Amino acid sequence: MLHLIISTQSFVFLMLASFLAGFLDAIAGGGGLITIPAYLISGLPVHMVYACNKFASSCGTAIATLRYYRNKMVDIPVGLLAAAGAFVCSAIAAKIVLVLDAHTLKTMLLVILPVAAVITLINKNMGNDNHSNRFGKRKKYALSVLIGGLIGLYDGLFGPGTGTFALIAFCLILKYDMRTATGNAKFLNLASNCASLAVYILAGTVYWKVAIPAAVLNICGNYAGAGVAIKKGAAVIRKMLIVVIVLLFIKVIYDMFF
Repeated sequence: MLHLIISTQSFVFLMLASFLAGFLDAIAGGGGLITIPAYLISGLPVHMVYACNKFASSCGTAIATLRYYRNKMVDIPVGLLAAAGAFVCSAIAAKIVLVLDAHTLKTMLLVILPVAAVITLINKNMGNDNHSNRFGKRKKYALSVLIGGLIGLYDGLFGPGTGTFALIAFCLILKYDMRTATGNAKFLNLASNCASLAVYILAGTVYWKVAIPAAVLNICGNYAGAGVAIKKGAAVIRKMLIVVIVLLFIKVIYDMFF
């Protein structure tokens, strides 16, 4: 493992970013939009950036998922099936990426993100109540796999904001309330994060001196964020959704033109 020297200022900045990312991620996803740039600014090599970020976010997501579960805000069968669908379709998406160029993928996002924002803003009652019980078990489980597949495709094609789109999908397609949709999304995220993390650990790209303290701060942020989502419910989650969508939109435009 390389011995890297990170300045005290960069380290403190990275820890603060890890906490803020965890807080945001627990509520509406999109924490990587904060931590990835922070890691890059700190001077870590790119392969370590993604490995350290995945380790910290996996630890934080595990805590948020546990807190949602304890508050009965996770539908375990739905989460498991969605995760399975995500795994399969992520592999398919990896092959699609080889065919489509990056510019095409980002152009697609420039259309998808405003649509997602408009849907969230227009549907003011989206996620206020849990109407998922209107579906029979077979239909609910089939739709769970569909959601996992769609999110897996997105994750494989692009990545950032995966948890955000999972949250929206659980609300719109399966009619969950915002809080349970967030819990389900965390469950899906946790499964995919752990799979990716295993690859990074085996490859030896996790820089533990940074990853471990970042994970501690990310856990604190996720715990605090989950608490806010549990107490405040749909209102705060919807606001954070818009924030994440706007951040994603800015990132895509920046990547395409700058």
